[in-house]
Amino acid sequence: MTHVLEISGLLKTFGGLTATDHVSLTVDTGEIHALIGPNGAGKSTLINQICGEITPNAGQIHLAGRDITRLPPADRVALGLGRTFQITSLLDDMTVRENLGLAVQAREGGNFRIFDRAAKRAEIWDEVATILKDSALGDRADVTVADLAHGEKKQLELAMALSQRPRLLLLDEPMAGLGHVESQQMIEALLAARGECAMLLVEHDMEAVFALADRISVLVYGRIIAAGNADDIRANPTVREAYLGEEEA
Repeated sequence: MTHVLEISGLLKTFGGLTATDHVSLTVDTGEIHALIGPNGAGKSTLINQICGEITPNAGQIHLAGRDITRLPPADRVALGLGRTFQITSLLDDMTVRENLGLAVQAREGGNFRIFDRAAKRAEIWDEVATILKDSALGDRADVTVADLAHGEKKQLELAMALSQRPRLLLLDEPMAGLGHVESQQMIEALLAARGECAMLLVEHDMEAVFALADRISVLVYGRIIAAGNADDIRANPTVREAYLGEEEA
């Protein structure tokens, strides 16, 4: 199986604090790989190194076989790295359809003038229509983003990220702030998107993690202390003590 993402010996220190301690992990084609751990474990620092916002002290990051360790963020995006955030960053005064149109045009390197001479942009709007048909937002296309529920904004952000056709999508707590029904809708959307790209999922919602992840890596104090499938992680005594807790004790 091909590694879409391969991290080897990633070390990042801030003064006397070791935020990532020689972390190694892989994400394979078509895989959802979850990264879990308590607050302060180093998850955000690791993700920011993958994105290029933080430079590691040592180690390497490869995306689709290309060494991206020292590349700027924009170059990583061009090579197929996508990301969603804990806090959505959408254009609130535009509709769902318009946000998606801008996202698709950004992928094509357009000049963001899709509302001028729109007849000549038919291919963009055709793609947007397909995205909407396949999403939970099909009947919300002409609703202004400011009027969407929180869960709908998360769905839109995911659709916009997938419209970029990334090789690897970094998912930064997509369940944050969602109720049970919204979380189930997001799980369904992510499962449906599994074939479109590989995903590295950072998430605290363990129900979602166990429902989604093909593999799980557990980060504690900057170190990967365990990795495996859901059953492996549930049964691992070190993980239960450090993170999951002895729920059955």
